[in-house]
Amino acid sequence: PQIAAPQHAAMIERWLKEARAADDGSELFRRGIAVLESLLNAIVPEKTALFPNYPNPFNPETWIPYQLSEASDVTITIYDARGRAVKRLDVGYQQAGLYRMRDRAAYWDGRNEVGEPVASGVYFVELRTKNYQQTRRVVLLK
Repeated sequence: PQIAAPQHAAMIERWLKEARAADDGSELFRRGIAVLESLLNAIVPEKTALFPNYPNPFNPETWIPYQLSEASDVTITIYDARGRAVKRLDVGYQQAGLYRMRDRAAYWDGRNEVGEPVASGVYFVELRTKNYQQTRRVVLLK
């Protein structure tokens, strides 16, 4: 089943974060966290979007959150300031939903295609699906 109220996603994400922080390892916490995760996974957003990377915009090891309004193959490409592709993340086929939390967002380790750490500077992250493309600026400082 899908939840038709994507405006509740932030609230469920907050509850999930709080539950994980308070988790005492008990079966009750595991079941509660699983219920919150299933609620979050059932939300289908109205539009596809790319969000700012985290934990902060200056960390070369980063997660790239996004959401999909429809199922699609997902590719995330990181470009340098000259427009050259530095790293391509072939996320693969994803169901419509939220990919904003660390365990679901795309992960970039701050390295290029050959495994070398990228230099500090301005980069651009592009989210591409079958019917959508969006680019955001990312600043990396080491």
